[in-house]
Amino acid sequence: MIQAVVDNVCWQMSLDRKTTALKQLQGHMWRAAFTAGLMKAEFFADVVPAVRKWREAGMKVYIYSSGSVEAQKLLFGHSTEGDILELVDGHFDTKIGRKVESESYRKIADSIGCSTNNILFLTDVTREASAAEEADVHVAVVVRPGNAGLTDDEKTYYSLITSFSELYLPSST
Repeated sequence: MIQAVVDNVCWQMSLDRKTTALKQLQGHMWRAAFTAGLMKAEFFADVVPAVRKWREAGMKVYIYSSGSVEAQKLLFGHSTEGDILELVDGHFDTKIGRKVESESYRKIADSIGCSTNNILFLTDVTREASAAEEADVHVAVVVRPGNAGLTDDEKTYYSLITSFSELYLPSST
């Protein structure tokens, strides 16, 4: 029985499945490693300075990830930059809905008391970008080493960035 469970988990991971149960299991495993000091989350060098700048300008920052909320908090709480949880106003995972469904973005907007057209969603997955746009959310596709390639049509259609420092956002005040 245990081997069947292990095989199923490995199979789901090999297909990059985003199921809530798998992400929760990963979160539990990460908790053990992070709290034991065996792992630290690494962010691209431009991420934390940009988020700090946005926060100083009065903007709110939320995370919407296929990783569980617990896993998100572990990443931000145990990073090479230290505990940076204070930079994040809230966390969302697939419990709010799948990232490829536009209704998920509407639910997030309702949850944070914000109009969808006042949200900028950053992603490296164009199916997510399309769903967010369907909900009237602004989108930028982040192009980073190791991400899936984009088609020529996607490259011309979406706003692309390679660094968070490329975003010039208006102050919320």
